[in-house]
Amino acid sequence: MIDFEWYRSFVFIYKHNSVSEAAKSRFMTQPAMSQHLASLEAEVGELLFVRTARKMIPTERGKLLYTEVAPLVEALEQTSADIKTSSLPSMKWIKIGSAPEFYQEKILPLLPKFGTCSISHFGTAEELLDNLDEDKVDLIITSKKFLKSGVEYLKLCEEEFAIVAPGHWVVPEANSLKAQEHWLAKQTWIAYGPELPMIRRLWREHFKKRPMLSTPYVVPNLHMILNLVELGAGLSVIPTYLLKPAKEGQVQVVYADLAVQNELFLAFKTKHKHIPEIQQIMKVIREHI
Repeated sequence: MIDFEWYRSFVFIYKHNSVSEAAKSRFMTQPAMSQHLASLEAEVGELLFVRTARKMIPTERGKLLYTEVAPLVEALEQTSADIKTSSLPSMKWIKIGSAPEFYQEKILPLLPKFGTCSISHFGTAEELLDNLDEDKVDLIITSKKFLKSGVEYLKLCEEEFAIVAPGHWVVPEANSLKAQEHWLAKQTWIAYGPELPMIRRLWREHFKKRPMLSTPYVVPNLHMILNLVELGAGLSVIPTYLLKPAKEGQVQVVYADLAVQNELFLAFKTKHKHIPEIQQIMKVIREHI
């Protein structure tokens, strides 16, 4: 007789393409997870995965079984979570973490729509994940996916970063990457951090090298960087959602073809994914962003 837990383990292995990562997500030992899979394969009478050095590749039988059992497993887990949460006190306070600039522009206007109380936390992607891991926050918006046991990610959106210059600067036309790089490299830059986040990303993506720039100002706040650009202090790389119509004439996007895209994710603890308040907040954020 097939044990339901074998099906659950199979679904996790399928999603993670790894026995070890599936075991971490289920808070099980790797040998126990492997035994679940072996028992299920014995009952099915066929291999469900092809084992390689780097990952588990589902067989055709494995793919078919997944399409059959995954919805049933998820439905049963949802029912179990509903029963558990209905017997608990209502969770009225949700702790949300984000980069401060994205929060101010995108999340703050949505707070009245959440239908619950919230506490805001701000920090870098690394700091926010540490806070999530320590249960200091319940939900974060992050630009980085870290491999962390018990943490799930949902893609939220893509943000565009572009080079911005003071509005009064005369920027020469450049018909080649080499010409663009030549002019940009001679300018003064304002950086978000000493490691030149996003500036370095843009340089590597388009010019295939590390940037060698003059960066006399490091300011870890995008709104303040934008103010410095307006004052004529130099160039920077800024998310385009900050460039509101009110900024027209004060700043300008230069060499728009050099823009880069950055993914943003919602991240939360697997054990909290069925909490109604968290589900509601994620629904509102995904509908409006």
